[in-house]
Amino acid sequence: MINNKIIKICGMRDGDNITQAELLPIDMMGFIFYPKSPRYVYEMPECMPKQTFRVGVFVNEDKESIKMMADRFGLHYIQLHGNESPEYCRSLQKEGYQLIKAFAIKNEKDLKSVKEYEPYCKMFLFDTKCEEYGGSGTQFDWNILNKYHGDIPFMLSGGINSFSASALKEFTHPLLVGYDINSRFEIEPGLKDINKIKLFLEELSEE
Repeated sequence: MINNKIIKICGMRDGDNITQAELLPIDMMGFIFYPKSPRYVYEMPECMPKQTFRVGVFVNEDKESIKMMADRFGLHYIQLHGNESPEYCRSLQKEGYQLIKAFAIKNEKDLKSVKEYEPYCKMFLFDTKCEEYGGSGTQFDWNILNKYHGDIPFMLSGGINSFSASALKEFTHPLLVGYDINSRFEIEPGLKDINKIKLFLEELSEE
């Protein structure tokens, strides 16, 4: 954690890159099991994180496939990034899975459906709305989240880059618990620039 905030690096799949990233002060690593993503994990990486929580990212996936991947990859959290219903989330929660539900945000009305998911999710993730599922690499207006008055903590995602530290420190919300970073810290899809992340985290931790 940095400043009591969870740090999640998403879109990991290279064994050496995973090992190097785990030396940083991070809490979660995301592995994308969505075949249309350029960061799709199609085989087990040579190394997997040993201390960091493993998050599996799925989009409108069959529940049996999620269960299989959760077991095979030792996932601690299931992140749902599609149009999964509250009932779908309830059924996974009943089987003991810790859920993170992602919501694409463009305006205030995109927060309306969030309440229905609260009984079934450990955390929410608020991301930038785009045409495709997953990250767009662009930032939405975080001030929209001042209209979020739910009970479930959330992580902030969408376009966070190496110059975002000051803005992140300025944005506050009582339920903001962490930051999710991905494409803006990459050398190529699925391969993170460890030094760039390290410098970003150092800046984020400065008072």
